[in-house]
Amino acid sequence: MDTSVKGGRGRAFRVALIVTGLAGVLSVVSGCQSDPDIDITAYAQSIEPADVLYNQGLANMQAGELTEANRKFEAIDKQHPYSEFARKAMVMSAFTNYRQGQYSEAINTASRYLSLYPNDEDAAYAQYIVGLAYYRQIPDVTRDQRTSARAIAAFTEVVERYPESEYVEDSQAKLRYARDQLAGKEMQIGRYYLERKEFVGAANRFRLVVEQYPNTRQVEEALARLVETYYAMGLESEAQTAAAVLGHNFPDSQWYADSYKLLKTRGLEPRENKGSWISRAGAVLVGA
Repeated sequence: MDTSVKGGRGRAFRVALIVTGLAGVLSVVSGCQSDPDIDITAYAQSIEPADVLYNQGLANMQAGELTEANRKFEAIDKQHPYSEFARKAMVMSAFTNYRQGQYSEAINTASRYLSLYPNDEDAAYAQYIVGLAYYRQIPDVTRDQRTSARAIAAFTEVVERYPESEYVEDSQAKLRYARDQLAGKEMQIGRYYLERKEFVGAANRFRLVVEQYPNTRQVEEALARLVETYYAMGLESEAQTAAAVLGHNFPDSQWYADSYKLLKTRGLEPRENKGSWISRAGAVLVGA
């Protein structure tokens, strides 16, 4: 990411910054001329040039002084709003907030950047920061997974909206993990129902994993649990189909060995029913 402004473009920016700064001072003067307690001269002298603040922020970042760096970047936004340096500083502020574990602030700042500059060169990075901030808050699979869903939405935006960006590969890796978390949560609920012999509820959860999260680590167990659940419900054809799809995709799996053994207790064996939803889902599973 470019962190400097050079050449003729830089001179044009400085002119704009000077105009912006003067406008801000004049606004204060016009609004406060009648207030003897406000020292206009002192206020004007307290405003530092945007490029100075930005370079100070970068230096603070390199020194590991993230709080001070963020203070400099936020000062640019306040003193020189809508300038080129303010645009760049907003991204850096989102990053420093993220690095400090201030995830809500990082998300808010990056989202504000995206609303103002959706097609800017750093938009992909800002969207990536949003995803990272949600990703770092993903809880244990036993807890509510709304944060996982938000991370998925943010990283999907990176992949689909900025397909040529350097952040796509890592976004895809984190998408896989976040989806696995959601699938894991469904498996936890499904096992809970299965243990209590609430077979319909269990089957619905395992089916959701197979259909919505086919490329996660959870799908292997989900198919085996469907064999167990449908077997317990007396739906032998569905149980056989689930076992057949499991065996096709994971032939060396212990889950498949256990499912095969279960079917054999009734003289059954894996057999695919092409009209079953399981058979249709099997076409997109891992290894299919």
